[in-house]
Amino acid sequence: MLAELARHPGGLSLHALTLQLGWPKPSVHRLCSQLEQAGWIVRAGSERHLALGPAALKFSLSALRQDAANAPRRAILRALVDRVGETCNLTVLCGAEVLYLDRVESAWPLRLHLEPGSRVPLHCTASGKLFLAHMPAAQRARVLAALPLRAATPKSLTDRAAIEREARTILRRGYSLDREEFLVGLVAIAVPVPGADGRPVAALAVHGPIGRLSLKRAVGLRPVLDAAAVALAAVLPA
Repeated sequence: MLAELARHPGGLSLHALTLQLGWPKPSVHRLCSQLEQAGWIVRAGSERHLALGPAALKFSLSALRQDAANAPRRAILRALVDRVGETCNLTVLCGAEVLYLDRVESAWPLRLHLEPGSRVPLHCTASGKLFLAHMPAAQRARVLAALPLRAATPKSLTDRAAIEREARTILRRGYSLDREEFLVGLVAIAVPVPGADGRPVAALAVHGPIGRLSLKRAVGLRPVLDAAAVALAAVLPA
């Protein structure tokens, strides 16, 4: 049941889930109630839809971090950090937030600490804006309408029309920038990690204090990031 829900990020109705599994409806209903109480599934959007909950997410993150098969991913991130000299992170879209899946820190004493499993907003981070840009227009409109769009810094984009313009720019140039929009003094660049259909399954980002990582230098790192993103796409679980 959990595997079936994982294949449908938007959630499934109890009726659709029962049809997909081919199980008796009372059994599905009883199991759903138990899993919901334990936090493995939640009501998504409509009260009639079910989706994976926080317990499932915590389990999957633990599995990803402990799996020996992740050594190639860590090696790619470590090589990227050694080359660019700044912290690199791998993020995924989780609901209406950005989830840190993996991270390799730079050796600099001044850096932002965000552990895997941390969540940050969509509208004011490089990875978040990248995910927004690659959403279908209707989905992006729904997400933006539901988000509070609070200003994390004076440079945060909080106007939906401005975010739409930014999304078009990101799609055109192929990367996203954080111009001190999440934290004052911190800049970042993010590129997509492509899936089999060409749409991003994750985002690869580099960030650092503006005193070390100017926007011009960040953009100049794009070819290195793109190459690392392609390498990551080859080692991520299908």
